[in-house]
Amino acid sequence: MRPKAVIIGPPGSGKTTIGAALAERLGVPLRDTDADVEAAAGKPIGEIFIDDGEDRFRELERAAVAAALAEHEGVVALGGGAVLAAETQDLLGGHAVVYLKVGLSEAIKRVGLASARPLLVLNPRSQMRKLLAERLPIYERLAAVSVDTDGRDPADIVEEITKALGAA
Repeated sequence: MRPKAVIIGPPGSGKTTIGAALAERLGVPLRDTDADVEAAAGKPIGEIFIDDGEDRFRELERAAVAAALAEHEGVVALGGGAVLAAETQDLLGGHAVVYLKVGLSEAIKRVGLASARPLLVLNPRSQMRKLLAERLPIYERLAAVSVDTDGRDPADIVEEITKALGAA
């Protein structure tokens, strides 16, 4: 069993939105590992960070990604920081990994400055810049397909992805 595509990218890149649209286009289900983490913990990600800490969240995230990659045949959307784990990077080898690129201004616009995202709470613009700088080389290295999302309609993005994956 292998997912048809694995969607990666920073916060605000549209992983869930594009993942859902791509899954619909391909006629397969979407699995969002952030939702899997929340289900396993029985609480939202923000509360996991507050109550249990980032290390516990990352542990749950690694398990959710490993399970999704092993069990799911549709489209998998990963949380933005999931790619930081070396074991996750190893597991992504050989998968159809789609990196959704987003610029800093667009990402901030999409997630909002009053974001409920735990890693963006204190200074969202500065934190987003730092996250992008830290994760960009990993996203680029893992991606089989890279797609710019800034200022684009989700349908156009999905069309580009399906063509790149040879699924059009």
